[in-house]
Parts: sequence; C-alpha cells; structure tokens
Amino acid sequence: MKKRALFIGGTGTISTAVVKRLVNEVDWEVWVLNRGNRKEVLPDGVNQIIADIDDEKTVLEKIGDMTFDCVCEFIGFTVSQIERDYRLFSGKTKQYIYISSASAYHKPASGYIITEGTSLANPYWEYSRNKIACEDYLMKKYKEEGFPVTIVRPSHTYDERNIPLGVHGKNGSWQVILRMMKGKPVIIQGDGSSLWTLTWNGDFAIGYTGLMGNRHAIGEAFQITSDETLTWDQIYETIADALGVKLNAYHVSTDFIRAAGDKYGYDFTGSLLGDKSVSVVFDNTKLKRAVPDMRTNVRFDMGVRYALDYVLSHPEECQKEDPEFDEWCDRVIESLEKAKEMI
Repeated sequence: MKKRALFIGGTGTISTAVVKRLVNEVDWEVWVLNRGNRKEVLPDGVNQIIADIDDEKTVLEKIGDMTFDCVCEFIGFTVSQIERDYRLFSGKTKQYIYISSASAYHKPASGYIITEGTSLANPYWEYSRNKIACEDYLMKKYKEEGFPVTIVRPSHTYDERNIPLGVHGKNGSWQVILRMMKGKPVIIQGDGSSLWTLTWNGDFAIGYTGLMGNRHAIGEAFQITSDETLTWDQIYETIADALGVKLNAYHVSTDFIRAAGDKYGYDFTGSLLGDKSVSVVFDNTKLKRAVPDMRTNVRFDMGVRYALDYVLSHPEECQKEDPEFDEWCDRVIESLEKAKEMI
C-alpha cells in the first residue's frame, strides 16, 4: 500500500523539486493543496486539492476522512498559520515537516560553522524571528502531545528560474544580469570575501524526501544545504563567466547599502545583516546520517548555467527590468566615488 503525502503549496522553488522527485517514487501517493494558480509546474501523477489553506472549513470538507503519512508545509510563515495546520492535521498525519530557515541561526554568528545545535536568534529580520517562533510552537506540541514534527532549515536554494545574488531590486536578479552584460559596475556587499552556500533545488529534494516517513526525523531539526561554499566574489565571478563577460565588481559596505536602501524601500537590513552578509559553512553530518543518499550533484558553476539558459530563453517570464534599482546602483556608486575624491 502506498504512503500518502500532502504538500501545502507545492509549486515554489523548493517544493516543486520535492514534488517532482517524490512523484517518481513508486511507494508514494502525492497530493498538493493550493489555490491552483500554477498548475502547469506540477508533474503528471500529482493529485491536486484546490483550496485556500486559510479556509479551514473548505479544506476539511475536501480532505474528508483522508489521513496522511506526511504533511509538508512550505508556506507557513507565522505562528497563526502553524496553529491552523495543527488544528487541521493533528491526528491526521504520521509526520508534519515544517520548512523553517537557516537565517534563523544566531546573528551575529558566534562561529561560521553551523550545525543544527547552533542557537536561534536573529534581531535583524522579522521573517527569521517568525520562523523561530513557529519552530518553538511545534516543538512544544511535540514534547507535550507527541505531535510528529520534523523541522527543515534550508539556506539559499535556487532553481532554473532565478539567479542567486546578494544585492538586487524588487524585480529580482535580471537588472543585475543586465548590468553585467553591459559592463556596468555591480554592487557586492562587503569586500566580497564572506562565505556563502548555494543549493540547487534538485539536490535539496534528495535530503528532504529522505526525511519523509523516516522515524529518525521525528522531533528533530535538519539543515539541508549543498556542501559547496563560495565567497560572494566567487559567486558573482561564476555568473559573469557563464555570461561570457568580465565582472566589474563594486564593493560597498553593508551598513552603507542598508542606509542607502532605506530611502528606496529596500530591506537590506534583514536580507544582508540578518542573512547574506554573515559567513556560513553548514555541517550536514546529521542529515547524512539520516539520509545516506544526500549529496551535492549540481555545483554552482553548473546550476548557474542551467538557470541562465532558462532566464535568457524566457524573456517574458524572467526578464523584468528594474530601472529604479538600476538608478539606485548608479547613485550609490556615484556618491562613493565623489567621497573618494574629497579625501
């Protein structure tokens, strides 16, 4: 008899890869619950429940008396949403996997090597604090009532539709790619030497699906990341190499980027000081004990080429220009160049 999995969401960067991997597993029956806005990304063989997860009455009616071996929450960002899931699925699932975030780890970091035992605290980003609060709620339910939770903490995970960057505008990465192709200076936070980990979503899916139905995962937290660590300069240089252009890097302190971004409504305090400006190297020993198949198959130099091939061949979907961000970059660089002249 097949095991039954329910994905809440299921069409995002991370969850799409997990769904695609699991649907090919002969012992899993895959269900996806969402509003049906991106049906086209779901593979054949997926059963879809179209509903708004916040409409608990409708969800309960559509689920009926179904029970699940695993409920996978990908779009839970606040405690109220997790409380809703508890009401819906307590007693209806053998495992509940919650996607938290590696940005929840302590900032500033006391050490650059991160394990699941690293403390959780992020005073710079509300998103991360909300994830911590969700973890706390779920682990309390596990300890007091046996609610079968597993916590998963991804770091910077990407797919073919996006190019990972440190500093970009509200429309994503395309404007930075344009600046690279035109030879314009590209802003990199700090001096470009801090360490960062990027994970291809297909590699993430190996670790995630290995935790599904895994009794050793109940009541535990796992980080799922690549084993490849790069500096931010190396990340941008790799992108430029894939484009066949020379990188014109312009290093700007995180504090200056934050101050300049505030005037344009960019939250670089959270995304940089609370995340990408902090060097991290992930120790995935715990995950590999639970999921021996976990490995990095797609290095960044490979993944970024897959992504650029897709982005460059899908202009309507992926090439949304951002003149406001382009102007912001030029003004930041101009102001710093003027400051140099005044010394």
